Amino acid sequence: MSLKNVRLEVMQLLEKKIDSFMNDFLIPVEKIWQPTDLLPHSETDTFIEDVTELREIAKDLPYDFWVVLVGDTITEEALPTYESWLMEVEGVDNEGRNGWSKWVRHWTGEENRHGDVLNKYLYLSGRVNMKEVEQTTHHLINDGFDIGTGKDPYKNFVYTSFQELATYVSHNRVAQIAKKFGDKKLHKMCNLIAGDEMRHHLAYSEFVNQIFKVDPSEMMLAFQHMMKLKITMPAHFLRESGEKISTAFEQFSTSAQKLGVYTSMDYVDIMQKLIDKWEIDKINGLTDEAEKARDFIMKLPERMKKISERLILPDETHIFKWVQPALIK
Repeated sequence: MSLKNVRLEVMQLLEKKIDSFMNDFLIPVEKIWQPTDLLPHSETDTFIEDVTELREIAKDLPYDFWVVLVGDTITEEALPTYESWLMEVEGVDNEGRNGWSKWVRHWTGEENRHGDVLNKYLYLSGRVNMKEVEQTTHHLINDGFDIGTGKDPYKNFVYTSFQELATYVSHNRVAQIAKKFGDKKLHKMCNLIAGDEMRHHLAYSEFVNQIFKVDPSEMMLAFQHMMKLKITMPAHFLRESGEKISTAFEQFSTSAQKLGVYTSMDYVDIMQKLIDKWEIDKINGLTDEAEKARDFIMKLPERMKKISERLILPDETHIFKWVQPALIK
């Protein structure tokens, strides 16, 4: 049987558990928070007063914070790319509307709220150039991404397990910084988003865990492939208006590292967390090739840690079109 057919068989096996996965890791529409719960209500008489208060509190937040918040928002708003990519994964049948396509649509519904609430907050804050933010989002959706997974569900689930935990870390740190500067609304907003990301991480990492039980060698090789490739952030093609593809991502990453929101050491920490979660050292029945892959994976965090410790960030702060210093004085 070909690798593709084996993967389809495994996906069909896991699909039988989709309803329990959805019950465990997703929340019904009527019970989950919505953006309106966290922002001034436009239909109330106190709307202008509430927006004025939001804008006053937002004035205390520093430059790099706004860069990171904008970058996080744009990343969340490029959701059409992520949904269309997941719908192409082997075993996800959108035409037949199977269990996996149902999962992807419901996951997308939850994720959609993140960009929605953050965009509205940015708009109301008056601290960023929304036209530039919108153009960058438009470019990012146009440009798509290439995360090196192809249509392979094993590689895609490694990617989503890693990436959902990375977004949890980022949103959680932004929430803590917002709290430090007295922005309780933004703190709550980012804290709730972080909670969603953690639930989604638990879901995708459980999918991988289930695959390890039935196809350990191929799952190990897929994990090694993604670690060798290095997990690419979904916004790696980030660019500002008039610029070439991917030109803004490094500067955005630098701001995130300087602020301590998401660093190279966080990358290493997430890698180690996945190794521990899936108990890579205890998996049995591996082929010789998969055993070599396991050895590579087990040694990788320490190697990456040494590289991260040598990383030197530039002193200068890149000035983005999204966030002009005059807007945050």
